[in-house]
Amino acid sequence: MDNFITEKLIELKDKGLIRRIKKVHGPQGKYINIDNKDVLLLCSNDYLGLANDQRLKDAAISAISEYGTGSGASRLVSGTMTPHIELEKAIRDFKNAEAALVFNSGYNANIGVITSLCDRNTEIFSDKLNHASIVDGITGSRASLRRYPHLDTDKLRELLKESKSKRKMIITDGVFSMDGDVTPLKKITELAEEFDALIYLDDAHGTGSVGSTGRGTTEVFNIKSNRIIEMGTFGKALGSFGAYVCASTEIIELIKNTARSFIYTTSLPPAVCAASVEAIKIINNDTERITRLQKNAELLREELNNRGIDTLNSTTQIIPAIIGPNHDAMKVSERLLIEGIFIQAIRPPSVPQGSARLRITVTSEHTEKELIESVEKIAGALK
Repeated sequence: MDNFITEKLIELKDKGLIRRIKKVHGPQGKYINIDNKDVLLLCSNDYLGLANDQRLKDAAISAISEYGTGSGASRLVSGTMTPHIELEKAIRDFKNAEAALVFNSGYNANIGVITSLCDRNTEIFSDKLNHASIVDGITGSRASLRRYPHLDTDKLRELLKESKSKRKMIITDGVFSMDGDVTPLKKITELAEEFDALIYLDDAHGTGSVGSTGRGTTEVFNIKSNRIIEMGTFGKALGSFGAYVCASTEIIELIKNTARSFIYTTSLPPAVCAASVEAIKIINNDTERITRLQKNAELLREELNNRGIDTLNSTTQIIPAIIGPNHDAMKVSERLLIEGIFIQAIRPPSVPQGSARLRITVTSEHTEKELIESVEKIAGALK
């Protein structure tokens, strides 16, 4: 066993796949402190700059004073407290959904929902670039799997047409976490109608970030369909932690009673739920923050493209700068950190082989000057 571990670590190092954890001193923000140096953060998912917002902190502190630090048990035992119910109501109203259920993380939600609703008698149609948690959920469900090329609805239609299964589910990210592009939800919904399939939409990176009021991918396409089961998270644009699933009352009731990742885990601390409720209130009343985010993303993409940097088909706040070899991506990331910019290099298996990249993300709080100066440094490091 010792030899196996040593050999595996050597193999990862040779391939440029060793990960090192960088400690952030102090709170999240557009500037963070790493190794006693303040650097501009351009790889966080705190898209609306809410992770250190005083209003969220006050809500959490108030909840700790009233409810304590822990929930004490799973949701189905004694771990459902007032803040959990308030959060489910808030996200249900925000998404204009029939019912909602809070999970401890997006990973937990994907594992739980997919294994609850799919089994050996289900055929799943999954975008090839879907998140790893979706892949794990599909594996755990033991459903038949058909993968279609990224965003290729023509191929998806072919696969659906070939299917003999009576139970079909199309699974897709809303905003893809590494490429920054958006699923063609309108066409997928049409296909779901035509072939009588459900849609499971992972909108972790769309919630709070895309759409004119931050309601996500369904808002981008102005779609409301009872075929869509939507998952989103509170730990990205909403600056807190945890996840939600929105669907019909009947589907939520089934998930509540069968999702192992919901049933067999201690529920979120009440303070975390209270912070998420406050975040929803903020973006309900401050769409300008969302507008700033989208303008910043457009500016950064344009500046990178003007310098010949390949950002794939990104249309969101997630903007990849493709490099290719793993070791080169690491060198560029390290050079940028020296120059005062933190952008993590992303390598396989998070992205396909040969497409190591900088995964650049902007927030609503970055200024135009900061972004343009960053592009100059990125372009220089790439050269």
